[in-house]
Amino acid sequence: MSSATATPARPAHGRMRSLPLRVGTRGSPLALWQTRHFLSLLTTFCPVLLGMKAFEEHAITTSGDAIQDRRLAEIGGKGLFAKEIHEALLDGRVDFAVHSLKDLETELPPGIVLACTLAREDARDALILGPGCGAPDQANPYACLPRGAVIGTASLRRQAQLLAVRPDLRVVNLRGNVQTRLAKVAGGEVAGSLLALAGLKRLGLEAQAALVLEPETMLPAACQGIVGITVRADDVELLELLSGIEDRAAAAVSKAERALLAALDGSCRTPIGGHARLLPGGELHLTGLVARADGSFLLRRELRGPAAEAARIGQALGEELRADSPADIFG
Repeated sequence: MSSATATPARPAHGRMRSLPLRVGTRGSPLALWQTRHFLSLLTTFCPVLLGMKAFEEHAITTSGDAIQDRRLAEIGGKGLFAKEIHEALLDGRVDFAVHSLKDLETELPPGIVLACTLAREDARDALILGPGCGAPDQANPYACLPRGAVIGTASLRRQAQLLAVRPDLRVVNLRGNVQTRLAKVAGGEVAGSLLALAGLKRLGLEAQAALVLEPETMLPAACQGIVGITVRADDVELLELLSGIEDRAAAAVSKAERALLAALDGSCRTPIGGHARLLPGGELHLTGLVARADGSFLLRRELRGPAAEAARIGQALGEELRADSPADIFG
C-alpha cells in the first residue's frame, strides 16, 4: 500500500501518535487475509480509526518464503518465516506484525514480544486427495491412498504420523502457499497432501478437503489456527491497544502449547505435535507428541490442570515427553 499522510491519533492515555500504523506481514494470500482480519478486529474495537487511513500494509518476503526447494529443517527452521519481519519491527519500519503463531519461534528476539493472540480457527489438519485415490473413510482415513503412493508435505510432524500408520507410503517435500500445494495435488504431481484446515477455511477453500482428520488421528502443530501479533517490547501504546482484542481462550491454549515446544526445544527438525483445549470448569487438557521422521517411534502423552497454569502444564508435559524419548529424537 502507498504511504498515507500522517494523521495524529490520541490513545486512551492521552498521548498523540501519528498515523498510519505500519503492519508487517508475509505476502501470501493467507497471510494477507489474516492481516486484514486482524485490522478489521482492531478498527471494530477502536472505532475512531474507521474512516482514517489508519493502517499501512508492508508485505515482507521472508527467507522461508524465498527458499522453496528444501525443507525448513534444512535451512534453519520455522523462524525463517519471521526473521525479516522481526528485523523490520526492530528497526522501526513497521509498528506491529501479524504471524501464523505456529510459525513463530518460542524464544523471540530481544526487544520483541507477543502482544496478543486472536481467536483460534479449527486446529485440525485436512487430507487432500488427487486423482487415483479412493473414497476417504473417517474410520480408516489413509486406506484411500494407494499402496506406495507419493504424499507431498514439508511437515515432519505430518510425515511421522502418516508413516507410523502407512510405512509403505513415500513422502516428498511439498512447499509453497496453499493454492500452489492444492494445484500440485490436483495436477497429479503427488497422490495427496495434508494442509491446515484453518488456512483452507480462511481462504474459502474448505471444500478442497477430502477428509478432516481428528486430533486422535493427526495431532496438529502447536498453535495451529491461531494468529499472533508481535510488537516492540517498549511500545506501551500498542501493547495497551492490542490487549483489548486478546482472545483469552487462544491465549491460554497457546501458552500451554508454546511452553510444550520450549521444553522440548522444538523446531522443524523434530516432529512435534501439540494441541490444548479448554474444558468445562476451567481446566485445560493438553496432548503432546514427539516422533522420528520415519514414523518408527511415536510417543503421545496427555496432561490436564487449571487453565491459569497453562504454561506450567506445557512445560511439565514437554519435560515428560523428553525424558521418555530416545536421545536421538532431539539430536
